[in-house]
Amino acid sequence: MKQRLEELKEQLHFHNYRYYVLDQPLIADAQYDALLRELQQIEAAHPEWVTADSPTQRVGAAPVSAFTTVAHRRPMLSLGNVFDEEELYAFDKRIADLLRAEGVIQNQAIEYNAEYKFDGLAVSLRYENGLLVQGATRGDGVTGEDITSNVRTISSIPLRLQGEAAHWPAVLEVRGEVLMHRADFEALNQAQLRRGEKIFVNPRNAAAGSLRQLDPRITAQRPLRFFAYGWGEIQVQGTAPHTEPYPTQSAMLDWLRQLGFAVDEHRRVLHGAAALQQFYVHTEQNRAELPYEIDGVVYKVNVLAQQELLGYVARAPRFAVAHKFPAQEMTTKLLSIDVQVGRTGAITPVARLEPVFVGGVTVTNATLHNEDEIRRKDVRAGDTVIVRRAGDVIPEVVAPIIELRPEQTEHFVFPNQCPVCGSAIERPMDEAIARCTGGLVCAAQRKQSLEHAVSRKALDVDGLGTKLIEQLVDANRVKNLADLFTLTQLELSTYPRMGSKSAGNVVLALEQAKNPPLARFIYALGIRHVGEATAKALADHFVRLERLVQANEEELLQIDDVGPVVAAEIVNFFAEPHNREVLGQLEQVGVVPIEPDVQANRVAVTPFSNKTIVLTGTLPTLSRTEAQVLIEQGGGKVTGSVSKKTDFVVAGSEAGSKLTKAQSLGITILNEAQFLELLRS
Repeated sequence: MKQRLEELKEQLHFHNYRYYVLDQPLIADAQYDALLRELQQIEAAHPEWVTADSPTQRVGAAPVSAFTTVAHRRPMLSLGNVFDEEELYAFDKRIADLLRAEGVIQNQAIEYNAEYKFDGLAVSLRYENGLLVQGATRGDGVTGEDITSNVRTISSIPLRLQGEAAHWPAVLEVRGEVLMHRADFEALNQAQLRRGEKIFVNPRNAAAGSLRQLDPRITAQRPLRFFAYGWGEIQVQGTAPHTEPYPTQSAMLDWLRQLGFAVDEHRRVLHGAAALQQFYVHTEQNRAELPYEIDGVVYKVNVLAQQELLGYVARAPRFAVAHKFPAQEMTTKLLSIDVQVGRTGAITPVARLEPVFVGGVTVTNATLHNEDEIRRKDVRAGDTVIVRRAGDVIPEVVAPIIELRPEQTEHFVFPNQCPVCGSAIERPMDEAIARCTGGLVCAAQRKQSLEHAVSRKALDVDGLGTKLIEQLVDANRVKNLADLFTLTQLELSTYPRMGSKSAGNVVLALEQAKNPPLARFIYALGIRHVGEATAKALADHFVRLERLVQANEEELLQIDDVGPVVAAEIVNFFAEPHNREVLGQLEQVGVVPIEPDVQANRVAVTPFSNKTIVLTGTLPTLSRTEAQVLIEQGGGKVTGSVSKKTDFVVAGSEAGSKLTKAQSLGITILNEAQFLELLRS
């Protein structure tokens, strides 16, 4: 039993390393959980076998009343900064001059290790005989705070080093950065909002606040990550104290990676200032694509013997420097707040600003996201505000500086009418985004709504593509869906890349689209949340368009596919006068949907009659749409998720979680051949 416990600990440490450091898991989450549960059961039966390095012991320490002070064995020094190419070349020249004066180099370029400057919280981790014994913040560089219980909760920090114990250093202090990925940060803030708790300004503040929780159980709930970039005290068996086992910065980082730490995988060994500048420019151009925040790059002389020779000045090393990106946060005056209408009708408040240079560009506008954000931040016209711009991300207003707020400022009142088309603005239930309801007439939504209306699954107007729609809308010739049906062959032939024959084909396709099945017509209207299946259910239930237009929420909720949110969207859509006006115009130009013949739609009893079927994977000969049509013709209903109410799952190649869930629920699974055979029967 004791041997099995050690095997489980070893396996779990290894899989933690593969998952959190290499991002290359070898087993599924369920398999990992099973191993962890087995270890927990053994430790529960034998509590005397529990050790501090066990994967079960990441969380368990009681809350503390305050952090104790830790003295760093070797100081955690800060870095000098350069802000432009000229300063970078000056730094490189100083290094070269000093090393040449010592006779270390002749005329060759200096070798550097270039790496990202993570924007998080610096910490030091102390390992003794391979086991994590202490974690501390940087503090003032000489002393920090003991946060051992908190760092133990971070899954990318090994509780014990990787590899064989015989190769572990007797003492190893690993320096690095604790940070939070952008996606994890957004998810954390959403969770904070749902609980009515304060949200964080940026990922760095979120990481710092999470690490300094007095209760490690709170830290354990935060999605923190650790990247190693350096070291402090080292005692390797067989060497003098503070002697590194490898001769270069880059080789030391490779060693830390072998010991189980995540390191910057973008780091490079480069020669000379020109190569460093190129690395900087490339990094700045691509930083927005990174999953985490960085605020610059760091250059360190790569050869450790040269580092030691160069030494330190004040509290910073001579051999290293941070090349900072342009400031991403600045303050400026908020002149006014307007709203913009997006292509889907989303209403976004926009701050109009006094011009300010931030993140390398001059910013005059910044997003305020939505009505709730304005209220939460209490942003008002006339405020002095903090503006942030990160890479190519749209600038945003972070917060007002309340101390500088002028007297008699007023709260922003969100409009109830669209500034583009005058239609009502509605905010769907349980959503943060308000939307314009004038989907058929709003100029801001026009191109997208027209593209959707003529698509293959809607009115299916062949030849009327994106480019032509853009030209018609930009020329102000087409203002709504009804206008499309007034186009002539002669008129269309005057547009670029539209000959007489192509124009004639488009007009013919429009003519053929004037009598679509009611379900396709409903889908073509682009009502939010109304997809193909819901449109068909609405058509089958109401039969006539007029009845659907007049339906209230109570009537709509009688349909299986319609819930409260969808019902509200449908009612709001048809309540908007502009939308009803377009429906009238469509009738005037001859667009009359075909009502479903309920008797004709009745089918003979088949194995799929009144059954719920889920399609998953790729079928050998049938497309997903073709299979769905066959099922519906056979009296069945296709849904997107597997549940206890599912009768059949039709599975093709590369079927995933839906197939697995169906098997666990004991649902009948059919391949394409079995499906077609049942249909023929």
